[in-house]
Amino acid sequence: MNNRFVPRPDTEADFLHRTPTAAVVTASYAPDLERCRLLCDTIDRYVYGVAHHYILVEHRDVALFRQLENNRRTIVDERDLLPRWLHAFDDPLSLFRRRIWLSLKTKPLRGWHVQQLRRIAISAHAGEDVLVFCDSDVAFLKPFDCSGFWRDGKVRLFRRDGVLSGDGHEEHRIWSRNAGSALGIEPSEVSTHDYISTLIAWRRETVTALCARIEKIHGRNWVEVIGAARKFSECMIYGRYVDDVLAGAGHFHGSEEFCRVHWTGEALSDDEFRRFVAAMAPQQVAIGMQSFIGTDVGRIRRLIGLD
Repeated sequence: MNNRFVPRPDTEADFLHRTPTAAVVTASYAPDLERCRLLCDTIDRYVYGVAHHYILVEHRDVALFRQLENNRRTIVDERDLLPRWLHAFDDPLSLFRRRIWLSLKTKPLRGWHVQQLRRIAISAHAGEDVLVFCDSDVAFLKPFDCSGFWRDGKVRLFRRDGVLSGDGHEEHRIWSRNAGSALGIEPSEVSTHDYISTLIAWRRETVTALCARIEKIHGRNWVEVIGAARKFSECMIYGRYVDDVLAGAGHFHGSEEFCRVHWTGEALSDDEFRRFVAAMAPQQVAIGMQSFIGTDVGRIRRLIGLD
């Protein structure tokens, strides 16, 4: 066990009779450093009820991200999380602009695949009860208490009921089917629920049990099983495990999203940005500007009053 982590024994009875601890988890990479810095600044200003913040990065990005580290924030090297047989390389097919993770046990994986694997893997190393996942292109604009993710010993599972039965969700349906396959769920047991969102929470002990189930069913490392499909979503895997394997045990459902995200299109003008923020729902406490859209981080800082 890496001594940078602080694992702590956890039992069901213990969880029920005390206030759970929470950690924010962010998977990031070098091009998102300044976005991640903005996230850290807004977490420190607005987020309560958090014992620690883990930032999960590729080995070569660790030194760069160390500048964000403090007594409540740890930069975690993926080499401490994932099997050593999974290796990262510059991809010649992208003229070495992108990274690719190769092994003899999985299909070739991109950065977004490996970020998902890191988010699952941190559960075996962190000591907090609840893992709150927040992307590095998110900024908090309002106070937020992470205790909103649990009640009566149960953790809030984000779920939008029946969404996958509609048009335009074929990729999500593939992710859901592959999640079922990894978990050993009968193919006839089709789920129509969507579990994917920004700013969601998982119960740490549930994630470790999920990984153990995958390894028991398939007789292989859980990374190998999930990475063999390539089309997967960590949120779908967790959601289907909770609902279809555990019958919802230890969780309650919620469909309200806490983060308003600008997913696609062009960078917003100043006035468009202000209108976007003004349109946040009452329960929303953060915004997400997808990094590939290219919104200038300095401009976001200025518009939210952090410059």
